[in-house]
Amino acid sequence: MILQALMEYYENLAKQEKLPRQGWCQTKVSYGINLSKDGDIKNIVWLKREEQMGKKQIWISQPMTVPAMVTRSSGVSSNFLCDNSKYLLGIDKDGTGKRILECFEAAKEKHLNLLQNASGEMAQAICAFFRKWNPEKAKENSCVMEKWEDITDGGNLIFCMNEKYAQDDDEIGQIWDDNNKKNVSDAEGICLVTGERTEISRIHRNIKGVPGAQSSGAALVSFNAPAFESYGKEQSYNAPVGKYAEFAYTSALNYLLAQRKYTFSIGDSMIVYWAEAAKQEYQDALLALLNPIKDNQDEIHNIFENLRKNRPVVVDDIELNPAQKFYILCLAPNAARLSVRFFYQNSFGNIMKNLAQHYERMKIIRPSYIDYEYLGIDDMLKATVNLNSRDKTPVSNMAAMVLWAILQDARYPVSLYTDTLIRIRAEQGRVTWERAAIIKAYMIKNYKNMEGELCMGLNEENKDTAYVLGRLFSVLESIQMDANPGIKSTIRDRYFNSACATPASVFPVLIKLKNSHIKKLEREKESSRIYYEKLLTEIMDKLEIYPKRLSLEEQGKFILGYYHQMQKKYEKREEK
Repeated sequence: MILQALMEYYENLAKQEKLPRQGWCQTKVSYGINLSKDGDIKNIVWLKREEQMGKKQIWISQPMTVPAMVTRSSGVSSNFLCDNSKYLLGIDKDGTGKRILECFEAAKEKHLNLLQNASGEMAQAICAFFRKWNPEKAKENSCVMEKWEDITDGGNLIFCMNEKYAQDDDEIGQIWDDNNKKNVSDAEGICLVTGERTEISRIHRNIKGVPGAQSSGAALVSFNAPAFESYGKEQSYNAPVGKYAEFAYTSALNYLLAQRKYTFSIGDSMIVYWAEAAKQEYQDALLALLNPIKDNQDEIHNIFENLRKNRPVVVDDIELNPAQKFYILCLAPNAARLSVRFFYQNSFGNIMKNLAQHYERMKIIRPSYIDYEYLGIDDMLKATVNLNSRDKTPVSNMAAMVLWAILQDARYPVSLYTDTLIRIRAEQGRVTWERAAIIKAYMIKNYKNMEGELCMGLNEENKDTAYVLGRLFSVLESIQMDANPGIKSTIRDRYFNSACATPASVFPVLIKLKNSHIKKLEREKESSRIYYEKLLTEIMDKLEIYPKRLSLEEQGKFILGYYHQMQKKYEKREEK
């Protein structure tokens, strides 16, 4: 299903002339070898362009359409017209050597075999270059020496004659297309993607752009050991995919990963997403909905409001079709291969509705300094990690499972809830609004608690013991803070974790401490004493006993009660 969706996407992109035809590919090119008619190097052309990346200006290699590149592992195999300095010049940063000379000879043989009968100026110049170029004397060439460090940095080089590139030459392009038609192997079978009898691809091209995978790319479909093979079929013949389907899906996936604007990372996973019709407006909308920023909160609110009222959703003056098929693919690195964390497909309208329900569950009273409504998924997951540690990424499997659950409006993974509780305990009861929102959303979806009982803000009518205990702990902490202004360590630092888990062993101690704090308030802040005693009476009237222990669900209610009561306190201060 993944390969079929990617193939359809490729065909729609090809109609828009965004991707090349079969036998060709798009790759990043850094330098051009500018040849004379006689095959001499006139100069090395700089093909990188400068782009703004954050606060820095960096040089980016230019994407170009070139003949399809080979899949290399450890052997020597040359590309046609576009390759690195080892193949096209026979050099690396240290000079040349036996292995590098083998690379150059492979490139020489390939180019001369293909172009020896060509009559065009460009083809003859390339043949002349390979016949006369000696890698061992490369340092004697001033043009090469001038750019030595640049051209040996691993970037791709192409041939050109002034402003005309070899891959754009009509005669050379025709020669390459004719050669591809001749190279038909004996392996034929039924393609699993198209269902047609065709030539089966033995090796699938690498997918580039997934962080953590090999820089040269990693395979999505690959078999390299007898343990993975069956029925005597080797390599990718185990999963028969026709050459056209293999070219189409790899081209589409590499295109998606190259569009960095429409990718984002969750843990160690890379997420790509696309509409079947290959229209970027749908990608723009989902990008905004998954990771909102302060500047687009009103736009997201309008999208959800239009959905709720069954009105058309418009992005950049273009009306989105809610029935449009939409796909989301989550990839993770696995040595020289890619693993699929999940693949999700649905109509775009349903995906938006599921996201809207998630954000509705996440709504909670926020501190006054928070000036945005929607908490992006990436920011939500950051609440489960220690932001002071070197590695600030959430647990990879958990992160992918959270996104999967949100997209299909399913139950959140238990690890999201437990990781949030662990983080709160590790920080001695530091309940941020993000963590409180996660707990609220989890309890509504997984524990089926009604939103009226665990609402956005303080619910003074709630008589649930765990929730009331959380409120009580918050009031006891406030009493201590008011009685001792400027105190650096409160009861939260010492008692929060045990109060949340085993309240019967802690609250009697806290009540005794409260009595001494109340006496101090009686001497210094009589009005505060009256307020707190009235509030304590109201809360403790809802309690019958202190439970010996609280379950995980009850601990979540305790934390919400604590957070809601604390926000109520800050709210009163702001009113004053």
